[in-house]
Amino acid sequence: MIGEGGEQLGIMSSKEALRLAEEAGVDLVKIAPTAKPPVCKIVDYGKFKYEQTRKEKEARRKQKVIEIKEIRLSPNIDTNDLNTKVNSARKFITKGDRVKVTLRFRGREMAHMNNSKHILDDFAQALSDIAVVEKAPKVEGRSMTMFLAEKR
Repeated sequence: MIGEGGEQLGIMSSKEALRLAEEAGVDLVKIAPTAKPPVCKIVDYGKFKYEQTRKEKEARRKQKVIEIKEIRLSPNIDTNDLNTKVNSARKFITKGDRVKVTLRFRGREMAHMNNSKHILDDFAQALSDIAVVEKAPKVEGRSMTMFLAEKR
């Protein structure tokens, strides 16, 4: 049992706690109902709910949302094009986002999937100073994907 000012009132029966709350003209709120014994507090319920929602809003505002940016490549990409894609991935990673690198295969390119894995390896190698491979290259249908995240 916790009083209005935050002082400990000790362990007591629920009837006695409810009587104390009614005398003070406020509500009896269970703070930790799963604890043994349950923790209750004498407090104005409206004010309590308001404080709770304010704390939740504050926590949500301080939380950073990590976005996943996707970069698509093709198996016959040229070196300069690959460097351009690496630079855009570098920009995303420095902002704190995760990068999903997708190597898309179309038509006859599907026959040479195993020869194209080196493109994703080169991509990861170019970003190895700031990024780490979170998920290794994996074939899913007509594409090969890999996830990169910022080094900690």
